[in-house]
Amino acid sequence: MRTIGEFLIFCGRTLRGCFRRPVQVREFVQQAWFLSSVSIAPAALVSIPFGAVIALQLGSLVRQLGAQSFTGAASVLAVVREAGPIVTALVIAGAGGSAICADLGARKIREELDAMRVLGIDPVQRLVVPRVIAGALVAVLLNGLVSVVGVAGGYFFNVVMQGGTPGAYVASFQALGQLPDLISGELKALVFGVVAALVASYLGMNAKGGPKGVGDAVNKSVVITFMLLFALNFVMTAIYFQVVPQKGA
Repeated sequence: MRTIGEFLIFCGRTLRGCFRRPVQVREFVQQAWFLSSVSIAPAALVSIPFGAVIALQLGSLVRQLGAQSFTGAASVLAVVREAGPIVTALVIAGAGGSAICADLGARKIREELDAMRVLGIDPVQRLVVPRVIAGALVAVLLNGLVSVVGVAGGYFFNVVMQGGTPGAYVASFQALGQLPDLISGELKALVFGVVAALVASYLGMNAKGGPKGVGDAVNKSVVITFMLLFALNFVMTAIYFQVVPQKGA
């Protein structure tokens, strides 16, 4: 309970630091570029099998039910609503979050954070806030990339591998898909990026025990972030279906 309380206080300090000056524009740009460089390739590579597996499984299922005309809607909605944000969460937590935690943990054991406090510099505003904002921005953009690649992969496997009709694939999505589906996926990615950056920053700034402690903090950050993100995904999906009426329902 004490750790949870300290983490919530840390989140409050970070939120307050987002509205304080000076704004660390240079640090934000560097972190956004770094997170993008370590996340784009893994996200694109992971999203292809996600889209392919969804298309293959749903294609076989709807064929058994005699609803081949709705394969496109089911595949695209599954990628946009769930697979895209989940892949984004995995990549941001596994690649970006671990890098953030390792960087701040190394600064902690080298006593750089204590030196910044002695100089009157708030480490949260100077180091954490740019990383959190960069994580949110990169997660939103990455989710768009994952959705595009996943949908393209699903279209290829459904139309080319399973002999589906291109027109029916697109028409079924237009019949059941709607703009809130995309907005919900982007909102999930935004929340996931913020949570991953906050958890990684908190554990990195509280690493203890030398280099071994930094490694333990990185492992903990990845595991804890995965658990939080899957729980948040369930809650946000349940709220979405309660708030937004579905087309065709």
